[in-house]
Amino acid sequence: MGLGSTSKLKAMDVFEEISSPLCPVELRAKVYKLEAVMKQSQNQVECPVTHHFSKGVYAREVFIPAGTIAVGHVHKTKNMNILSQGTITVLTEDGPKTLTAPATIVSEAGVKRAAFAHTDVVWTTIHATEETDIEKIKEEFILDTGEPLGEEEMSLLMKQGEVLCLG
Repeated sequence: MGLGSTSKLKAMDVFEEISSPLCPVELRAKVYKLEAVMKQSQNQVECPVTHHFSKGVYAREVFIPAGTIAVGHVHKTKNMNILSQGTITVLTEDGPKTLTAPATIVSEAGVKRAAFAHTDVVWTTIHATEETDIEKIKEEFILDTGEPLGEEEMSLLMKQGEVLCLG
C-alpha cells in the first residue's frame, strides 16, 4: 500500500462508492479518483515502511494506522501479501473484502487497490528478487503510471486475458 490519508470526509465518501463488483478497468478508474482526492487532503498520514531481504526474496512491510485509507501500487507481476496484524477492508473486483490477521492473499499483476484500516495494520508484500536496491526493485515491480490505464497496463491486462469492460 502506498499513500495514506485519514480524511474522513471526501476520501471516505469516494471509498464507500466503490462497493459493488467491478471489472478491473472500472475499479482502477475509481481507485485513481480516490487517490486524487486523498492527495488533496491536508490529513496525510505517515505509513512507515520496513524492507526485509533474504535469499531471492524481498518483503515490503508497511504499518497502516487505524482509520487510514491506503492506496496500493500497480505491480507488474503476481505477488503475495501477508496481513500479519489488524483488520482491513480491501476493495477488489468482487467488491469489498474484509480481512483479519493472520491472512495471506495473492494479488494478480496489474491490480490497483484501496483499503481502509479498521485497526492498526501490518501489511507485507512479497516479491521474488535477488535485488536489494529499493529504487531498482520499484523499477522491476511497480507499474504505476499515475493514469487510470496506461498503454503498458492495458497490454499487461490483455496478456493476462482479462476481459475489459467498455462504457
